[in-house]
Amino acid sequence: MGPLQGVKIIDLTTVLMGPYATQMLGDYGADVIKIETLDGDVTRQIGPTRHPGMGPVFLNTNRSKRSICLDLKKEAGREALLRLVASSDVLVYNVRPQAMERLRLGYDVVAKINPRLIYAGVFGFGQDGPYAAKPAYDDLIQGATALPALMAQTGDGIPRYVPNALVDRIVGLTAVGAIVASLVHRDRTGRGQRVDIPMFETMAGFVMGDHMGGLTYEPPLDKGGYARHLSPDRRPYKTSDGFVCVIVYNDKQWESFFKATGRDDLRRDPKFATFAGRAVNIDTVYAELARIFETRTTAEWTDLLTKADVPVMPMHDLESILHDPHLVATGFFPVIDHPSEGAIRSMKVSARFSETTAEPVRLAPKLGEQSEEILAEAGFSRDEIASMVRDGVTKTAARG
Repeated sequence: MGPLQGVKIIDLTTVLMGPYATQMLGDYGADVIKIETLDGDVTRQIGPTRHPGMGPVFLNTNRSKRSICLDLKKEAGREALLRLVASSDVLVYNVRPQAMERLRLGYDVVAKINPRLIYAGVFGFGQDGPYAAKPAYDDLIQGATALPALMAQTGDGIPRYVPNALVDRIVGLTAVGAIVASLVHRDRTGRGQRVDIPMFETMAGFVMGDHMGGLTYEPPLDKGGYARHLSPDRRPYKTSDGFVCVIVYNDKQWESFFKATGRDDLRRDPKFATFAGRAVNIDTVYAELARIFETRTTAEWTDLLTKADVPVMPMHDLESILHDPHLVATGFFPVIDHPSEGAIRSMKVSARFSETTAEPVRLAPKLGEQSEEILAEAGFSRDEIASMVRDGVTKTAARG
């Protein structure tokens, strides 16, 4: 019984941003009904697979959901969706609003059917600006919000994208908060509402919250940028046999570091002695740390700094993180048995609630696995469902 038990969500999203948000809502207990085309979400095809249509990106972004296929371009498919909407709490989509209007599924249409509905759009740009109708993808928004420029500034001068769908996941998380806030408002007032979560504006605030700097002021005091984040030596430190992740941040940690390393000379140096001095000379400070860390092994530094209570962590790769002792102890990567895919490695829900559970209620579904079940719940008869299958309005998963 998760905290969102009893909340019914129509999930019209594909790829990553929307599915990541709706998976989290499903993990929290909501009944998430994933509406797929007859070809399915494209992420079903990404990555190595044991069976077609069940790739790892899909498996890790669509648990806690039920799948139904509907061709929304056919009137019978659209009508079936509207019947589902009538008894739902939330509809989430991540196509451009103009596409929803073309499908005759805009807010004005669905709100007449269900005035209590939360109609949540997760798409590229706010609808009151010149980019309103532009398409958007993670890479494009990373570039438009200065992330590659910042990467170039801290590296070899070549702009690069962050090797992670950072935008999709951050905006997805923002959507979860906006949807839950809208549900609270609905419960207080009885009224649903449209809520837009634009990628560009969300990420502009996310990045510039760190890097606005002197651009905060009018006239500007500098060209912006958080100096510590942009220091070229803010990186995992090379040791004599590998790398280690360390941050020596506050005065107490620096005092412990000076003592542990016997560097009284740095304690007396005004560039290192105070928070203000380190902030002004951050490039010098980090460069000196880089030299110091090359003098011992990773294991020696980890032991020394752990005993000194200086923050230190290993630099994992994609395989070693699976064996991190903390994540092993907490069971974060359980190996579970998927009904069609066999043994797969999953990930636990990170949030913990004292009064309710929050865990996957089901594993990622095959395409159309629950089509018949969901349509029957909406009042369609067995003959009507069979007719919809024959007409290509829906399809069901292959048995076995």
